[in-house]
Amino acid sequence: MAEDIDIPSYANVPRPDGHPAAPVGKIGVLLVNLGTPEAPEVGPIKTYLREFLSDRRVVELPAIIWQPVLRGLILNTRPPKTAIAYGKIWLDDGSPLMVYTRGLAQQLHTQFAEAGMDHVHVDFAMRYGNPNIPDKLQAMKDAGCDRILVASLYPQYSGATTGTANDKVFETLQGLRWQPALRIMPPYHDDPLYIAALAKMLEQQIAGLDFKPDAVIASFHGMPLKTLHDGDPYHCHCRKTARLLSEHMADFLAANTNGDAGNELIVSFQSRFGRAKWLEPATDETLETLPSKGIKKVAIFAPGFAVDCVETLEELAIEGKEEFMEAGGEQFAYLPCLNVDPIADDMMLALVRRELGGWI
Repeated sequence: MAEDIDIPSYANVPRPDGHPAAPVGKIGVLLVNLGTPEAPEVGPIKTYLREFLSDRRVVELPAIIWQPVLRGLILNTRPPKTAIAYGKIWLDDGSPLMVYTRGLAQQLHTQFAEAGMDHVHVDFAMRYGNPNIPDKLQAMKDAGCDRILVASLYPQYSGATTGTANDKVFETLQGLRWQPALRIMPPYHDDPLYIAALAKMLEQQIAGLDFKPDAVIASFHGMPLKTLHDGDPYHCHCRKTARLLSEHMADFLAANTNGDAGNELIVSFQSRFGRAKWLEPATDETLETLPSKGIKKVAIFAPGFAVDCVETLEELAIEGKEEFMEAGGEQFAYLPCLNVDPIADDMMLALVRRELGGWI
């Protein structure tokens, strides 16, 4: 065995006279989420949608075909409808996605500080809108973060989510003369920490319902079917999350749901847009057909979202309930995302600390 080597520390060696100040030695953790309009109003929503739907990772059509449709039709018809949806779920402090993402970053920052690691700076950014990725990376660099972990809050990888967030990070680094060392947290769709956290949260929520579900639905955000054929792993990641969660919760589901349908999660995909064929089965169609199969009491959750947003709180909790009840359903419950629950905080802290191995 090699002898122990006494490794000196040079962290506190004084600078020579006249040496310019150069803040270094800190570690940045940047949580990244999709983004949100700045207000539930047509103007801010139009600005947000213009940036979001102009991303070639999100809409994979030639700009010469897509941009006239986007600017001439969609941006003039969709914002009023979207404003109504956001108005139903907007919080006093802003968009739920913004409020919960900011809260999660603050909790992690506090956790590191309380552990004596105040050199770890945790912040958050949005891929679209503000606070944006370039500004937050520059702020971390200015604060002395010469090592940065980018942690996108997408459990399942897709080019339209994690991929485009990474694109913006790399694009930003191209403009920096002195680049920080960079790490990208991988997707965590099958990580035991994530599966255990989801299961714990779901079991608490289902146990607290005033009815026993006939089935539990895992609704993931949809993607065009073409993305699967082009090599995007998103569909496989979603299916694996649901399978692992079903296996982890098998005994609980058998004891706390009615009938055979409750022994395994039902998987569906929401938020279809346009005429292209999307991943199936669709959540809205699933909710509309279940009552005719005798499944009239359901609980639904969205394991592809780290925090609640308009797609969960309006599309599932409000519209989904209306679709199910109008089709003959009797009882419906939306189960919130992990959000800023201590379960989420503990899981994300463990994931981040693992990715910071060798840095802290």
